[in-house]
Amino acid sequence: MPHALRRRVLAATAVTTAVVLGATTLTACGSGSGDEDEAASGPVSLTYWSWAPNMEKVAAIWNAEHPDIKVTVQKQASGDDLVTKIITAAKAHQAPDLVQAEFQALPTLVSNDALADISKEVSGAKDKFAPGLWQQTTLGSDAVYAVPQDSGPLMFFYRTDLFEKYGLTVPTTWDEFAATARALKAKAPEKSLTTFSANDAGLFAGLAQQAGATWWTTEGQKWKVGIDDAATRKVADFWAGLVKDGAIDNQPMYTPAWNKALNTGEQIAWVSAVWAPGTLTTAAPDTKGKWAMAPLPQWDTAKPSTGSWGGSTTAVTTDSKHKAAAAEFATWLNTDPEALTALVKEAGIYPAASAAQSGPALANPPEFFANQPDFFTRAAEIARTTAPAAWGPNVNVAYSAFKDEFGKAAKARSGFDKALTSMQDLTVADLKKQGFEVAR
Repeated sequence: MPHALRRRVLAATAVTTAVVLGATTLTACGSGSGDEDEAASGPVSLTYWSWAPNMEKVAAIWNAEHPDIKVTVQKQASGDDLVTKIITAAKAHQAPDLVQAEFQALPTLVSNDALADISKEVSGAKDKFAPGLWQQTTLGSDAVYAVPQDSGPLMFFYRTDLFEKYGLTVPTTWDEFAATARALKAKAPEKSLTTFSANDAGLFAGLAQQAGATWWTTEGQKWKVGIDDAATRKVADFWAGLVKDGAIDNQPMYTPAWNKALNTGEQIAWVSAVWAPGTLTTAAPDTKGKWAMAPLPQWDTAKPSTGSWGGSTTAVTTDSKHKAAAAEFATWLNTDPEALTALVKEAGIYPAASAAQSGPALANPPEFFANQPDFFTRAAEIARTTAPAAWGPNVNVAYSAFKDEFGKAAKARSGFDKALTSMQDLTVADLKKQGFEVAR
């Protein structure tokens, strides 16, 4: 498909958009499974680019059970580096058969004609996943561009011993969260409930998602950017108020200073995702067994909801000469009980498949949270409330703008109004520069 036409089709298939496209258009975009697959003779060899640890051990299980389809894992960097590498390889028609792609990267990869439509090959997998996750692989269309692999529902992590020491209760609403932060400051000025960090836009995106934000939508064939929508502005104003008042810290995460703050109890809570125990294991090793997890504070307790921070998929590229076989592996990897158990054990991921979230592989809590035996039971309940996300073709630009603009505002404790406007404007300008039509 010509690149310009691919862009127009993508604009009409934005996440959360109820635009109905003709089946012929989507068929033209997809690759199908009949061409090279059926013509192939002998064993099929597939290459899979992935950054998850020990994925070659999981693939070895498949290889032992499927001698006619061999999968070779090639370890890659994650994030924007991998997206760039995939796009570059696709333009040279040298992409691998399969790639691990984050949910927010799918529109970018589809707009660059890097991913195949595998809707026919994976149609039976849809009911294995929460609707909000599956929707992100379809971009709101009849096509399917990937199979969900892992997810990162947001939760609230807190030091049980220090909450007890300072007479704090676990907040169930964001108003209670703010009150808890201020109460802690009044009792122990040297401590903070948490920090607002501008070095990872994924958390802020997830918080906006929980509040009902839809950052990318479409009007007809045009993209519409809503990064400064009412839901996001509510979230930004909430955190800006806490930062401006000094009720919470304003330092970035993942620094030696942040690690020390968690390890010494200078910060006593963290809004994070289900994968947080792994981070705390290295960031705050002296606090093992002192943490607990609870649902994210709510804007409306009558309608429980959470956002996502992270999460990835397994996608088949347009360059693959064995798309049906690749789709078969992608489905097995993310729905087969043995494969899911191996993903949890070897790769340490939180599986996207609903059944696996409460399955035997997650029967025991993370070692760092051994004091909370129902950790994964509660996590599965929270995961079911994950709000749908809306991604566009230039998430990397929006995330970079967040880091720059919110970083300066957080450091100055000056409020986030201008930062959010800049983030919106920079994202819109980039879409136009790339040649996308943008609605006002």
